[in-house]
Amino acid sequence: MLKKSFAYLCVCLSVVSLFTFNSNEAYSQSTNSTGVPFLLIGPNSRFGGMGETGTAISDDATAMHWNPSGLAFQKVGTEVNFTHSPWLAGLNLGDLFYDYIAGKKYIKSINGTVGASLTYLNIGEVIYTDEFGNLDPGRNYKAYEMAFAVSYATKLSKNWAGGITGRFIYSRLSPTNLQVGNEKGTGTGISASFDLSGMWRPVKGAKFLANKFSFGVNLSNLGPKISYVDAAQADPLPTQLRFGFAYDLIKSEYNNLTLTADFSKLLVNRTPSVVDDSGVVLVKGTVDPFYKAIFTSWKDGFAGIARSFQSSVGAEYWYGSPRLIALRGGFFYEDPSNGNRKFYTLGAGLRYDLYGFDFSYISTIEESHPLANTLRFGLLVNF
Repeated sequence: MLKKSFAYLCVCLSVVSLFTFNSNEAYSQSTNSTGVPFLLIGPNSRFGGMGETGTAISDDATAMHWNPSGLAFQKVGTEVNFTHSPWLAGLNLGDLFYDYIAGKKYIKSINGTVGASLTYLNIGEVIYTDEFGNLDPGRNYKAYEMAFAVSYATKLSKNWAGGITGRFIYSRLSPTNLQVGNEKGTGTGISASFDLSGMWRPVKGAKFLANKFSFGVNLSNLGPKISYVDAAQADPLPTQLRFGFAYDLIKSEYNNLTLTADFSKLLVNRTPSVVDDSGVVLVKGTVDPFYKAIFTSWKDGFAGIARSFQSSVGAEYWYGSPRLIALRGGFFYEDPSNGNRKFYTLGAGLRYDLYGFDFSYISTIEESHPLANTLRFGLLVNF
């Protein structure tokens, strides 16, 4: 039987993740906090350098995260794309890192492009102590979360594409059973989700739009709640609506400049518990299932809905024919009442023959923020 301090440490690990990825100031009482928020991490250092914007571009294998429909426009080549990041550099945790690998290939016989990806968040070693604070090194363990996904996307017309993704989710905060008070359960959570997406890239029409403009939308992480110790206290998945725009302001043989903008909102609705001064729960909180929350999460009126959106803008400049060197920049904004993340991003990229390298850097406005000085490194091979 595990001690309360052990279970409490697992909860602390979850809170760290929630602080980073969710729009939430009062974590335990938030109406939109979720489980497995690592699914919201932007996996691509390229789009990460553009202020976390990629929904309307999605022209590489990481489209599986940003907008699976983007795979449908990728009919040439087979690509493998890998990203690594020492995550939450501002916390100086050392062993916390994030890895993402994705691959895509066009298959003519099914008239579409398929993709597969693996996401892995290493939380690090958890130090076991009993309720008296005594160490037990033999019971230390490593905690991590991971997700495996497959996607299919196809052209619906010359201008439109649609895509779908299925995902298996595994969250290992503890390798053994937990007991907190009278509640018993496992420290491992399992769930599944799916994404639905669309993209519009006009190839004909107005001259200022054709082959220059794109619009994308992605409804991601639709699926059942995930639970650990107590199934009655299961957390919703981070169901998210994301849409974005991209426009090629300059498009010539040697110089290309693209401007992007993304907007996203968590479609989660929680009613917090009512607790008295002694900690007794007077009214138990509720969590809407995902198929209901996609409607009930819009209940806060126009001002509240506007504050619940995260917004970001970015720019990418390429030089070369074919593309050789890229410079990127962007800005991410989240309302103070809804998480208050604000940061600038910078990035660069190189392409040579079959290979590509990208990196991005986060510069936070708030000092000592966990995301401060976070780096992402990306490597791709396009056969």
